[in-house]
Amino acid sequence: MPKKYLDPKNDLMFKKVFGEHKHLCISLLNSLLKFKGDRLIESIEYETNELLPDLPPFDKYGVVDVRCKDRAGRRFIVEMQLNWTTWFQTRVLFNASKAYVRQVKKGTSYKLAQPVYLLSLVNDVFEKDPAMKDVFYHHYKIVNIENTDKQIKGLEFVFVELPKYKPCDRKEQDYFDLWLRYFTEIHSETQEIPADLLKNKELSEAVEYVLESSLTPEERDAYDAILDAQMTEHALIEGSKYDAKEEGKEIGRKEGAKKLAELIEKGVSLSEALKKLGIN
Repeated sequence: MPKKYLDPKNDLMFKKVFGEHKHLCISLLNSLLKFKGDRLIESIEYETNELLPDLPPFDKYGVVDVRCKDRAGRRFIVEMQLNWTTWFQTRVLFNASKAYVRQVKKGTSYKLAQPVYLLSLVNDVFEKDPAMKDVFYHHYKIVNIENTDKQIKGLEFVFVELPKYKPCDRKEQDYFDLWLRYFTEIHSETQEIPADLLKNKELSEAVEYVLESSLTPEERDAYDAILDAQMTEHALIEGSKYDAKEEGKEIGRKEGAKKLAELIEKGVSLSEALKKLGIN
């Protein structure tokens, strides 16, 4: 019987892989945050109450995160965001800022606060500018706009648009590419795992954890329940976007008709009024 794989982007699977296996979480963070040299994370401790949940309920709009800190005290929030919404960036800024502020207890020095890094894997396209159609990696930090080498350290954000990612054609792919392939090439319809993933020890281990056979019957039920909830949330979000777009069109039509009538009342010819309104 062929092996059946589950989607690592699912709430349950994401926390099972990265919320229970520190070395895999470290590898993911070092790779996607592009840490090198003395910035490399060597060990982590999970933040209290941020490990794998027993069963649903789950976050609204499919947000799931794993929080941890390293030996130097740096805080990390790594999350899977299945649907991009208008309030998402505000929520991200709020959560990262809260994690930064909470380090400083009453009566202690602000100097004790260590940097907070948020890594967000987004299974949606949010940067729709045609000039950025192939840009999937977005790194934000607080810099001087006239000299971006000048930085206020404390908060950094990395967003990865998974649907835009395309594997590089290098013969030897590094962990950055391998982890992104893990999230983009493995799902419930996967029949065969790419050899490049299986020959890497950490990626091969992560693949084993998303096998359906690795779950208990209770976890399998939870996986299905979360999947149903995520699909429902996605449908609701897409429906609200469509409704808002149609409402905007209707408002535009009404405003256009009103302006057209006003111009004609002022003696402007119909053809000239249409031209003024940009209507051909």
